[in-house]
Amino acid sequence: MGELVRLFLKLGFIGFGGPAAVIAMMDDEVVTRRKWLTREHFLDLVGATNLIPGPNSTEMAMHVGYEQRGFGGLVVAGLCFILPAALMTGVLGWLYASYGEVPEVEPFLRGIKPAVLAIILGALWRLGKSAVKAWALVPIGAVVSVALLLGVNEVLAMLGGGLLGLGGLYLWRRHLAAFGVLPFIVGFLQTPKVEYSIWTLGWFFLKVGAVLYGSGYVLIAFLEGGLVQTYGWLTEQQLLDAVAIGQFTPGPVLTTATFIGVFLGGWQGGVIATLAIFLPSFVFVSILNPLIPRLRKSMLMGSFLNAVNVSAVALMLVVTIRLGISVLTGWAPAVIFLLAAVASLRYKVNAVWLVAGGALLGLLLN
Repeated sequence: MGELVRLFLKLGFIGFGGPAAVIAMMDDEVVTRRKWLTREHFLDLVGATNLIPGPNSTEMAMHVGYEQRGFGGLVVAGLCFILPAALMTGVLGWLYASYGEVPEVEPFLRGIKPAVLAIILGALWRLGKSAVKAWALVPIGAVVSVALLLGVNEVLAMLGGGLLGLGGLYLWRRHLAAFGVLPFIVGFLQTPKVEYSIWTLGWFFLKVGAVLYGSGYVLIAFLEGGLVQTYGWLTEQQLLDAVAIGQFTPGPVLTTATFIGVFLGGWQGGVIATLAIFLPSFVFVSILNPLIPRLRKSMLMGSFLNAVNVSAVALMLVVTIRLGISVLTGWAPAVIFLLAAVASLRYKVNAVWLVAGGALLGLLLN
């Protein structure tokens, strides 16, 4: 249990770059270095987290904790991974409430982002070799990649990939069913405009945590529709500042909720918002994790998981392409990326040093 605490506190402090980057770091730590899980089982867990609501990287931390020490390990790993980012965003939320502006961190990020891109590339190489169990899975990964690049929802693409692995049976019907759930989700999140209270804040973030699929951009849509448009508790600029802090700090982007909670309701608001948005993930993972080995033993569900795993790698590939387009915009980030890629792929340098070195180079080259 102490090893879980040390590992996930560390990942919570260095987990820059979003879910794909953090999952890449976890793969390096728990599969390559510690050998707690096989890469095949790790991929099964990655695929499973993509099919339930909540933040993928946080749920992967919970899965690893459950595999090592049962339900207690799930709770410890999840809390330790969330805690560093929650504390950082909470402090920044308090400063923002006091002074009305966020600190300048862009020089560090200019170096961290290309280093994180190299970390994701290394994980893609390792996970891809394990995911492609047969050449028949390659077309599925290609179809999912194209669908994602064309703007298809991540969850629909993952489900579609899994269903292609089963022969495409009922694929169209399942897509229609997924679209049919969307009006329910929208209605669930919409409530009449009310005055601020800490319990209304907690209820709002609990609902978001229970239905949030996809990337941090989906979270932004929920926050804008709820806290800006419906409740009127935040302005558009305040929301953008909150999202920026969620992106600038390591760990799960959902700690944006901590920043907003502290800004609106002090430390009590921050605690309530954080617990509310992450609580559904603890419930979902504790239910799902024991079922995964049984699903793998089934020939039918094994085929589904194989296809979902290839789809998860395709999702990481698309994320890498998008990040590369936005990050590698000059010679300095390109140099940092190449140095980090060589260090990661050739010399197996730990992600901690890659992130730290990227931040230092970003500051020096600014």
